[in-house]
This record gives sequence, structure tokens and C-alpha cells, in this order.
Amino acid sequence: MSDLIINFSPTGMIPTKEMTQFVPVSPNEIIEQVHQAYEIGITLVHLHARDEQSGKPTYKSDVYGKIFDGIRKYCPDLVLGASLSGRDFNVFEKRSEGLELKPDMGSLTLSSLNFIQQASVNSPEMIIKLAEKMKELGVKPELEAFDSGMINYQKYLIKKKILEPPYYINILLEILPECSRIYHI
Repeated sequence: MSDLIINFSPTGMIPTKEMTQFVPVSPNEIIEQVHQAYEIGITLVHLHARDEQSGKPTYKSDVYGKIFDGIRKYCPDLVLGASLSGRDFNVFEKRSEGLELKPDMGSLTLSSLNFIQQASVNSPEMIIKLAEKMKELGVKPELEAFDSGMINYQKYLIKKKILEPPYYINILLEILPECSRIYHI
């Protein structure tokens, strides 16, 4: 196995078919796009499930189940990660539902943050509950840090033994490209 990790997120929370025809929304479209990316070398996939009727983000395990099963059929050694985003769902039972399917990883954003049109709410209580549920099910956290304060919170969770090694962290900077353009003169 290579030391290089290539993390692929085919869908995300925001893109719709109206924005771009290329965004995969249905389980079959997501599976196919992940399979194509797998063929060229991805090693990990960060998945956002979408409601099959509306195309909007969903937490439903039946949709995640279809996606996981299809990917595992064609990409058996790919690391599967489920989004546990706090943007659209901020109830523990909804956010943790996909964990029952035991993906390899579950995303764990380390604090709340604002996007252009909405917040991703991640209270300390929610973060700890999700981390504990992952630990209970043997799912590794895919830690997400959007600023240095989140890295400090990760250190706190490690010190409290809520997070255990090995650690995998995505550092996501400049999430608001529309705003960063304001400062370019």
C-alpha cells in the first residue's frame, strides 16, 4: 500500500444538477464516478448521500447503504468515509445514522463554522457524541479542521482520550473563495 492518500469527494453538500450536469446525485451516479476515480488512483472517498427524489443532502442509511454496497462491489479496498455534516442536520440520531453501516471513516468537523449562506453547527457535545459513537462502532474519525482553533480542539480531544491514534485530518483552508477575492487588489 502506498503512503500517499488521495481523498476524493464526488458530491459535496452544495452542488446540484442545476449548477453542473456533472455532479453525481443518485447512488448509481456516485458509485460510477467513484469507480472511475478509483481506476486512476484514489485511496479514500468522502461521501455525501443525496435524496433520490429531491437531490438534496440526506443522512438516511438506506441511501448510504446503496452507495457503500455499490462502491465495495467495484472498489473493495477503497477506504469509505461518510459525511456527518452539521449543515443540514443537527440532531445526533440523524447525523450518526450512517455510522451504523460501519463505513471505514466518518467525518468529524472540529467546531462550528459559517459558510456563505448557512452555518455548519458542531457543538462540543455533538462532536464528542459522534466521536464516541465512532469509537464504539470501530469507525475512524476523518477529522476536519477549517482553522487553527479546530486543531487546538483536536489536541484537547486527544488529551481527553476521546480521539485515539492513528489520526487522519483534513485541513481545509479558504472555504469562502468569494470572500478571499475581496482582498485581492
